[in-house]
Amino acid sequence: MSDSIWKKEITFRRKPKAPKEPKPAKEPKQPKQQAKEPHKAREVVGLRIGSSQLAAARIANNGHAELQQLARVDLERGVVVNGEVRDADALTRALKSFFASNKLPKGAVRLGIASNRIGVRTLDVPAIDDPAQFENAIRFRAQELLPIPVTEAILDHVVLRESAGEDGELVRTVLLVFAHRELVDRYVDACRGAGVRLAGIDLDAFALLRAVAVPRLDSEEATRALVAIAVGQERTVFAVSDGRVGDFVRVLEWGGQTLDVAIARTLDLTPSQAQPYKHHLSLSADTAPAGISRLQLEAIKAAIRTEIAALGRELISSLRFYQSRPESLAIGEVLLSGGAAQMPGFAEELRIALGAPVRVADPLMRVTLGKKVQAPEDAGRFAVAIGLGIEEK
Repeated sequence: MSDSIWKKEITFRRKPKAPKEPKPAKEPKQPKQQAKEPHKAREVVGLRIGSSQLAAARIANNGHAELQQLARVDLERGVVVNGEVRDADALTRALKSFFASNKLPKGAVRLGIASNRIGVRTLDVPAIDDPAQFENAIRFRAQELLPIPVTEAILDHVVLRESAGEDGELVRTVLLVFAHRELVDRYVDACRGAGVRLAGIDLDAFALLRAVAVPRLDSEEATRALVAIAVGQERTVFAVSDGRVGDFVRVLEWGGQTLDVAIARTLDLTPSQAQPYKHHLSLSADTAPAGISRLQLEAIKAAIRTEIAALGRELISSLRFYQSRPESLAIGEVLLSGGAAQMPGFAEELRIALGAPVRVADPLMRVTLGKKVQAPEDAGRFAVAIGLGIEEK
């Protein structure tokens, strides 16, 4: 989904003056070589609003994407829950402080959202030449497929391909994205209150794919599906792509806090007390964090492996649903990102659960670093924000 901001530029011309008497001709001067003005890069700030943090990536797009700034700050719990704004005033204040303290530009910001009240559908629509009539045909078909009334939804679409239907008539296969209007409006209102000008709104899942995978060339045939996963604090976003288009998206109610609870139960602590231990744990090493005995370490590892296996089962269920659709592809590589996914050994445990190759993604693979930017150790936390800032050619 994207909200375009249009500007009208009007040129005013002065009334021409009366011609003067001609002066004696002078020797013609050699024309000066005028230097060509360099093409100005389009600067976009990708903004990811999670349940526990705000993350931003400022990127200059000029034939390639240059990462100029990364910023992140913790967000008070309860402001955003399950991908939905619960306290718009608190979010507005947090955004004002975040942009001001990091000196982030507010003029062109692309926001990412993820919620179970957002979805993706593929549908076939008659290939109508008139754009307005084609839009109406999409809305008509959407009424039959969407779980909410079309009047309560924000819709966007992209045409994937055009082919002959069963009756020989041309049809267009359309990727339809929908979201509850009220959900989106709450984010827009909070940003507007903070003086943040939205140049677009996108799905976290699509941004994730842009950040961690190079698009397949048109000349290349899609043989295997790419799966991208981002593990957040409350939710896990994952998307399936044929290498060019992400046509299957899910948001799972599983995140880093699931591991906090598992550790808390093992150590008889609260989840907030257990969280610091998570950041110092490794599933692939025997070194215990300070204050943890060897016996406790093994119990924590077992609890975490149980939860990762549960995540794997949810992913498998969704991937089987994807593969039950016509023209689905066999699953290829799984790319992993997000805060919890940076735990050493997490990717290996998920590989065992899925029975497919899994590796930690590099969210910096499609950007060059600006002179003042250093690659952060926790780059996985910025994957969605970076993808939001990248503009495809």
